[in-house]
Amino acid sequence: MAALFLAAAGAALTEAADADTEPLWEIGVVGGGGYLPDYPAADENHVNGLALPFAIYRGEVFRLGDRGAARGIVVDNGGFELDLGLDAAFPVDSDNSDAREGMPDLDFLLEVGPRLTYSFLPPENRDELDLALAVRAVLSTDFSNLRYQGLTVAPNLTFRRNDFILDDMRAVLSLGPLFGFDGLNDYFYRVAPGEARPGRPAYEADDGYMGTELSAGLSWSIREDLRLFGGFQFGYWGHSANDDSPLHRQDLTVGFGGGLRWSFLTSERRVAR
Repeated sequence: MAALFLAAAGAALTEAADADTEPLWEIGVVGGGGYLPDYPAADENHVNGLALPFAIYRGEVFRLGDRGAARGIVVDNGGFELDLGLDAAFPVDSDNSDAREGMPDLDFLLEVGPRLTYSFLPPENRDELDLALAVRAVLSTDFSNLRYQGLTVAPNLTFRRNDFILDDMRAVLSLGPLFGFDGLNDYFYRVAPGEARPGRPAYEADDGYMGTELSAGLSWSIREDLRLFGGFQFGYWGHSANDDSPLHRQDLTVGFGGGLRWSFLTSERRVAR
C-alpha cells in the first residue's frame, strides 16, 4: 500500500555494504517516483514523485533514519528489535480514476507505529533475513487537516544480499500480507449510497485481510554520499475481505519506481557498522 519509491528509499538508507565504518550522522535529500497502482486492487496506475529531506543518526541506543525513512530503536536485545517507523502513500485524484469518478479524492497517507523485528542472521553476515510485525495508524491529509483512517497490521519476511553482482550493491526481497482494521478498508472500498451509480453499487467494507505484497529492489552506491535505488512491487488482492467491492477492480497489481539519495552533510566522526 505504501508508495513504492519510499519503500525502496528505506532500503537504500543503509550503510555501505562493504564498509567497516560509517558516519555517525548524515543529512541529505532522497527523491524519486514510480508508476504505481492508485490503491490496493486498483486497475489503474499513475506516475507520482516526491523529494524529501532525511537525517540519519547512528547512536548505540537511539538511531534515526538507519534502514528506514525514520526509525528509533526502543529495544535491541539479541535478535529482537522494537522500533518506530513511518511510511507513506501517494494521493489519488478521483477525476483521473474511472473506478472512483465522482467520489472524494484519496489524500496523501501517512503511516506511523511500532514494528517488532527478529533477525535470523547476525548483522555482519553477507546475507540478512528478518521477520517483522508492524502495527501502524494510518492518517490522511490534504495538508490543511489530518484525519485518522484506521490501522494496518503487516507481518513481513525480508531477505537482503550485500555485494550483489557489484561491490556495494544491495538486493532486497520482501513478502508479507496486509490487514486493515478500524475503518481503514472503508477508506479504499466503501461506496456510500450517494456515490452509487450503474456498475458501482453502494457497498459497506469489512475489516480484515487486504492482500499480499511482494517487493524486489536494488540499491547501489555510486560513491559514499550518492546512492541509486529502484524496484518492483507486486500485489495480490484476491480472496480478500472486500474482493466483492465495486472498487476492487483486479486481483493482481504491479508497480515500479526508483530514485536517488544524496548525503550532502556528514559527520567526521565514524562508528563501526
